[in-house]
Amino acid sequence: MLFRESAASLAARTDVEGRLADLLRENFVHRHGHQPTSSEVRSWNRSLPALINALMEVGLGEVEMLLEYGLPLTSKRADVILAGVHPSTGAPSYVVVELKQWSEAYPEDEDPLRCRVPSFKAPVLNPIEQVRGYCDYLVSFNGALEQAPESVTGVAFLHNATEMRVAGLREVPEDHRGRMFTAEQRGAFLDYLRSRLAAKPGAAAADDLLQARVRPSKQLMAVAAEEVRDREQFILLDEQRLAYETVMSAVRKARRANRKQVIVVAGGPGSGKSVIALSLLGDLYRRGVPALHATGSQSFTKTMRKVAGARKPEVQRLFRYFNSFMEAEPNDIDVLICDEAHRLRKTSANRYTRAALRTGRPQVAELIDAARVPVFLLDQHQVVRPGEMGTVDQIRRAAAEQDVECRVVELDSQFRCGGSEAYVSWVTSLLGLEGDGPVAWEPDGKVQLLTAGSPYEMEAFLESRRAAGYGARISAGYCWKWTTKITPSMTALPADVVIGDWSKPWNLYGDRALLGAPPAPLWATDPAGFQQVGCVYTAQGFEYDWSGVIMGQDLVWRTDRWVVDRTVSKDPSFTKATPDEDVERLVRNTYKVLLTRGMVGTIIYSTDAETREKLRTLVPAAA
Repeated sequence: MLFRESAASLAARTDVEGRLADLLRENFVHRHGHQPTSSEVRSWNRSLPALINALMEVGLGEVEMLLEYGLPLTSKRADVILAGVHPSTGAPSYVVVELKQWSEAYPEDEDPLRCRVPSFKAPVLNPIEQVRGYCDYLVSFNGALEQAPESVTGVAFLHNATEMRVAGLREVPEDHRGRMFTAEQRGAFLDYLRSRLAAKPGAAAADDLLQARVRPSKQLMAVAAEEVRDREQFILLDEQRLAYETVMSAVRKARRANRKQVIVVAGGPGSGKSVIALSLLGDLYRRGVPALHATGSQSFTKTMRKVAGARKPEVQRLFRYFNSFMEAEPNDIDVLICDEAHRLRKTSANRYTRAALRTGRPQVAELIDAARVPVFLLDQHQVVRPGEMGTVDQIRRAAAEQDVECRVVELDSQFRCGGSEAYVSWVTSLLGLEGDGPVAWEPDGKVQLLTAGSPYEMEAFLESRRAAGYGARISAGYCWKWTTKITPSMTALPADVVIGDWSKPWNLYGDRALLGAPPAPLWATDPAGFQQVGCVYTAQGFEYDWSGVIMGQDLVWRTDRWVVDRTVSKDPSFTKATPDEDVERLVRNTYKVLLTRGMVGTIIYSTDAETREKLRTLVPAAA
């Protein structure tokens, strides 16, 4: 939240031109570490006064206004939450307000859930659905609202729009959590405010909302079975919902007009790509639309088969690999959801592929061919293995070569790492992937970050978190040989990861549980996985509460820069033919993946003394 004050106090600030916007800009920079966009500043200057004036006009000056309220565990912000007292019941009452400066908006491709605004390059989500999503999400994750979900309502206020110019948006049904008022309906909007808020102080209601406990995020695997088999468990917000509706619109067109379309959903770690994928698969499955889910990750696919397809073989068969479509007939299925598409490879052929199928055809072309609506969800900065090549441009080119329309939806939200945009930005700066290099971590209250002085200290800290009811895992850079063959004579897994007198085994190789350890695909989701160290290939695509990351000698700090030493890496995918610049990029990407798995917090240890000292100057040590 950027600022909180009563409507009357904010009205006094708006009397001085730009004063409120300057205050919000200053708070924004302090909280997020960068300047707000010009559109955000315009909204503060133009839209906030329209709402404040409406509240003052109906005598609601004592209502508390929470500006740019951050939704729990995400980087998403509601424009305003009005906190007050219900005029009939006297109970706390909250109105989520989405402010729009739009003067006109129209349904995109006759789909009112997606709307086209002349000043925007791409379609956006209908504001009725946007504010409804915010309300549903708030009720799901704020403990103060658990017992009183009816206390939350939502409204979109298009204070510059006429009815005629936004009439198409009203095709989306309205309810108590999603309503829309335009400039021509200002009187009705004032009546609405009076119906939800009394002319009494709202400070206590605001306190309740802000001090309530945050319920933990629904982690992907924990609800996968219900998502696919029974009903939608996740609440999709803004660009997530827009991506979902874009795919569903393409599906309707494909079935109605035999029109093929490629959809690309691009976003960083924790932006919700796999949640969108599961939501799509679940909805299509329940509607009887032929659809499959595919990845290039053995761990992810096998885990989905186990978790979502437990005791139901037809669900297990929904989860495939990218190389499963070499012999597929064109448009054989309606929808192919390609999750983790940054792991696309040049071709699907490998040493086991029979000669007749070794055509050299690009894997992306096979996947586009296989479905009427191929959907690719990817993060271009998660490429960690030579030969992985899934990018937005590559998919665009492949679609153009087949004369197929391609639409791209960008995700800029953050749901992993406690919803902390600041943390993900800190990681990319730390590793030199973006920004000007490492900076000191400034806690933002969303995610915890610590350093450890030894692997014993890291393990003891994570054990304490497990004792408190959290999940935890330890992962490491690929700097130790991995014993892949476990013989019957062994009574324990070989302790491959050795640091001084501390040691632990790597996660198991293969698909069978052995000696109390889960198979590799289930390392991230089986509680017994804490006793082994995971590598990037078993961690990628998953999340857990607490993440311990061991940085090896392949990436060390020397004086004023990072140095990558390829000779230390034991990753078998790096060969002599892999160029140095590729190894450097892939090693940095590997640590980005490992450092962005933790939902609650991350603790880092480096095996290198100079690197440990550098990290200590940036991050507090564990108590």
